[in-house]
Amino acid sequence: MCGRYNFTVEQSEELREIIEQLNAKIHAKIINSGEIFPTNQVPLLIGENEWTSPVLSIWGFPKFDNKGVIINARSETAFEKRTFRDSLIYRRCIVPSSGFYEWDKEKRKFIFRLKDSDALYMAGLYNIYQDELRFVILTTAANESMSDVHDRMPLVIPRKEIETWIFDDSATRHFLNKVPPMLVREPVLK
Repeated sequence: MCGRYNFTVEQSEELREIIEQLNAKIHAKIINSGEIFPTNQVPLLIGENEWTSPVLSIWGFPKFDNKGVIINARSETAFEKRTFRDSLIYRRCIVPSSGFYEWDKEKRKFIFRLKDSDALYMAGLYNIYQDELRFVILTTAANESMSDVHDRMPLVIPRKEIETWIFDDSATRHFLNKVPPMLVREPVLK
């Protein structure tokens, strides 16, 4: 599960570059940073004209009853679900982050990051609802680095495979079945 994540440009040259590209496109709209919550408007990487391009998007597909949002899609069943199928085929994206948060059974909060990296890229899907670009994060079974905290985790895409995830339709199923890389965790102190 991924219910919150972090996007902090001060600690990441890669994330700072995304913000600079985005600012050049949209001319200084407000961009959320720090701890990101569902329904926040945040940077996303999508394919535009055969290039990976940053855009602003809202986290969460609206539920059909308009009561809340869907923030995650299970990678194992996304092709089977009408809500996600077309986005998985035509609208794959990357959710750039500094890491994601998860809580254990004792309600202790942890941030999970990639070792030796200041950016973590999560696989996502996007769509347009009432003229708003919206996205969900794909999740998969947790690997050993976090399975004792939660049984699900975001589908992490290595930086060098971002374009393949976004543009290569033949690689989609491979990514959905891939075991995510090992992560490091740090307790988040209040």
